[in-house]
Amino acid sequence: MRRIGILICFLAGIALFAGAKSLQLKGLTCEYVENPLGVDALNPVLGWRLESQTRNQLQSAYEIQVALKEDDLRNGKGLVWKSGKVNSQQNVNIVYSGRKLKPFTRYYWRVRAYDREGEVSAWSEPAFWETSMLSPDDWKAEWIGDGSKAPEKEEDFYKDDPSPLFRKTFRPAKTVQEARLYIAGIGYYEASLNGKRIGNHVLDPGWTNYGKQILYSTYDVTPLIGSGENAIGVMLGNGYYNPLPMRIFKPLREYLTIGRPCLKAQLRIRYTDGSVETICTDESWKTTTGPVMRNNVYLGEQYDARNEIDGWDTCPFDDSRWKQAVPIANATAGQLTAQMQPPIREIEVINPVRMTETRPGEFVFDMGQNFAGVARIKVRGAKGSTVRIRYGEDIYSDGSLNVMTSVAGQQKRVWDADWETAGQPQTAWQEDVYTLKGEGEEIWSPRFTFHGFRYVEITGWPGRPSLSDVEGIRLSADLQRTGSFECSDPMLNRLDKVLDYTFRSNLFSVQSDCPAREKFGYGGDIVGTARTFCWFYDMENFYRKALHDFANDQRPEGGMTETAPYNGIADMGLGNDSGPIGWQLAFAFMQKQLYEYYGDLRTIKAFYPTLRKQVEFLRSKAKENRIGTCINDHESLEERVPALFATAHYYHHVILLAEFASLTGRPKDAQEYSLLAADIKESFIKEFVKPGTGEVANATQAAQAFALFYDLIPESEKEAVFAVFLKAIGKWDGHIASGIFGVPAILEVLRQNNRNDIAYEMVTKKDFPGWGHMLESGATTLWETWKYSDNVYSQNHPMFGSVGEWFYQSLAGINPMAPGFSKIRIKPQPAGDLTWVNCTYRSVNGPIVSNWKKEGNTFELRVTIPVNATASICLPSSTGSEITESGRPLDTVQDVKAAGFADGFYCVEVGSGDYVFVVRDI
Repeated sequence: MRRIGILICFLAGIALFAGAKSLQLKGLTCEYVENPLGVDALNPVLGWRLESQTRNQLQSAYEIQVALKEDDLRNGKGLVWKSGKVNSQQNVNIVYSGRKLKPFTRYYWRVRAYDREGEVSAWSEPAFWETSMLSPDDWKAEWIGDGSKAPEKEEDFYKDDPSPLFRKTFRPAKTVQEARLYIAGIGYYEASLNGKRIGNHVLDPGWTNYGKQILYSTYDVTPLIGSGENAIGVMLGNGYYNPLPMRIFKPLREYLTIGRPCLKAQLRIRYTDGSVETICTDESWKTTTGPVMRNNVYLGEQYDARNEIDGWDTCPFDDSRWKQAVPIANATAGQLTAQMQPPIREIEVINPVRMTETRPGEFVFDMGQNFAGVARIKVRGAKGSTVRIRYGEDIYSDGSLNVMTSVAGQQKRVWDADWETAGQPQTAWQEDVYTLKGEGEEIWSPRFTFHGFRYVEITGWPGRPSLSDVEGIRLSADLQRTGSFECSDPMLNRLDKVLDYTFRSNLFSVQSDCPAREKFGYGGDIVGTARTFCWFYDMENFYRKALHDFANDQRPEGGMTETAPYNGIADMGLGNDSGPIGWQLAFAFMQKQLYEYYGDLRTIKAFYPTLRKQVEFLRSKAKENRIGTCINDHESLEERVPALFATAHYYHHVILLAEFASLTGRPKDAQEYSLLAADIKESFIKEFVKPGTGEVANATQAAQAFALFYDLIPESEKEAVFAVFLKAIGKWDGHIASGIFGVPAILEVLRQNNRNDIAYEMVTKKDFPGWGHMLESGATTLWETWKYSDNVYSQNHPMFGSVGEWFYQSLAGINPMAPGFSKIRIKPQPAGDLTWVNCTYRSVNGPIVSNWKKEGNTFELRVTIPVNATASICLPSSTGSEITESGRPLDTVQDVKAAGFADGFYCVEVGSGDYVFVVRDI
């Protein structure tokens, strides 16, 4: 009996161990960030990723524990939240529901999960989040400035206006345990402590409507604090808070919340005895001017190293000649909010590939790649020597710099010989200027501006520069890459790289249309490319910030603006300063993507009243359930019918609102807006669909695709409409000819109808028009137009980047079928001469892999489905194909369930795990 008892205990131990190991928990996040500092959400959301070595595994329940001390958490004591066992598959967007959170507090948390059999995993390793200010009262600091005033005359804005420096000394009273700096400096700031740079953010904080919201960052500065006298130093830049009175289509100072650069910061020191000291910005801070003589996000920065003040942010230092800072009682009404979107950082150093002396003393450096950022120079020379750095996307035939595609707001003397407005440059090119101090090698790059460029022109260099004297500093929001794609076609691999450079060039604190000429957050570009951006990067916190930007600038009557933050542009809008309807769609469309890609319903709930108000505004502008005006399919090569696109986008707004009403438990709204959508569809059909012909409006590629994409046609007409759609493509010899909204609709309609052969031909054609033509012409980022432009249109514009979505959804065949990819369809559509594709998308549940290759009459598909997800796998095949999984006939594999053959694909249902399918005689 004793032996039997021991055996039972042994087997039970094995079973418990196996259960504990069936699931592993990784990647714990709070507010979608691992171990974040400075969280100001009162009830933050938690999430985790599950891993398992066994197939068909999922989470059936979870438990969360939260404590103030890591040791307490490991021992399960002193918990501030114990969720208990929650029967749920949910592993993202779990709302913290414990005791009321305290500001300036670190919370440790862990989670364990139960697998499909009910066996519990081991506890995850502890993670943490740290709160910052949880109410306005937690801010003790004041806004401070240097007391300077804005120029009275417009032309004086273009003269030297040195950036202010601020400093504050302090001496820790006791032994420091930890210290945090909470800081917002608008327009931009750069902070240091005892002469060392704090953090690695640049162009911080992110641009917002400062009258509504200002972002602040949190830094752990514990290692930088010394035991004696310490000094904090902050340099401020203008950013969008103190813009020049330039006409970037509209005069920015008339539309943005503006003021002189100002600072709000709070250094919180906790000592080992538990006491706390707080050092805040107030009138005790000292200020003077620094070496940045001018700075503007469009024109560039001018820096005079002779005005540097050695040791200004260190101790000891004599600041007796510095002024007292000036408290600003009403600097701005904007609410201070923790900055959660990825900060802008230096993400790559790019070395030039060649240097040409185009004229005596004029040197043009080719970086070999168009990108967004700044140049960094290493120079030696006499004190007072001035080096001028101009930027451009192109060069002329003689090798000299062509600035014309990157001129701010298209302000060019060539357009109007009489153009001259109160000091404003007649041609507003991008230029940085550095004046040497004459002390050995001087290394410099601008702090408070960024440019879009491939070529750098340098004049005034002491002597002759070399290639090693100039570097390109690539800047972007530091987004995590979630997608990877590679295939047997070198052109598509090049295009994938081009898309990444284009996208990152336009991901700063807004998703912009171009990084040089405008830098604005246009809604239309988001609508055209948001899905692709979500394949490429983790966009959750970035798009949540963008949604706040649009909500902050919602017009009084409910319409959304064309750009956010709003800057006065309302081209073809619907009144009350609202934007064109396709650009307004960004607000609802981003919410849909956050739900589809990341399972984020919280954001939909938060913005539902705002969206409903917007849709009611659109409804008030509709006549017979149609909207008649819009910029519509921007940069299409075909004749456009504006009302067709505008009405389809009106329909899109309404069907999203109806869906969101249902998701958030508003059945009356869901019914009302579903009926409105039906009325819009009926009106669209009546106006644009020509019965019996298959033609929609003027029967262009985009017109036909829009009707199919939105299902705005009678069922009986679909086949004919698709046939006319194919004819419209044939009219352009298989080339793409549509614009910003037509491109994704065309490629998606072809995917849905299993005609990826046509899409592949369209994407890979190397003559005009198309992506191949751009690449064959030497483009390293996408152009704004299908036709090459050397004097007007940007050469770094994401608008046609929606083709990237096609890589993942059609070639690799990965498609979400439920929020957060909890259900997936893998349906690769091989086309053309492609022989293999390797593709991974790192979903919130974990990596989804679709790798396939064709050899002769054999097709092999290697798939990975993450834990907590299920998938439908559709394999290209014929009715007589032999199909195996991991070398075994399908009907013998327990983990694979047959779903049937249709339209040239054999489909099976699977759970999580790794699978290898082979189809012979395809």
